[in-house]
Amino acid sequence: EKTESGLYIPDSAKEKPQEGTVVATGPGRAENGTQIEMTVEEDDDVIYGQYAGTEVTLDGDEYLIMRESDIFGIVEE
Repeated sequence: EKTESGLYIPDSAKEKPQEGTVVATGPGRAENGTQIEMTVEEDDDVIYGQYAGTEVTLDGDEYLIMRESDIFGIVEE
């Protein structure tokens, strides 16, 4: 793919979105003293960036911990 500035970006260099299911959420975040609720809920299917979050293993299961801002969108069927 060629950008407007003339650079060529190979497909291998593009970030590929990943998909997963939310298993738990936190309480949200505080912004200027106001509590902002989470927009994702447990069991939501979401799309996130390939390099988003931190991988952890708990009791043999692998999880990805990330900020809500790393989520591109919620998949609705």
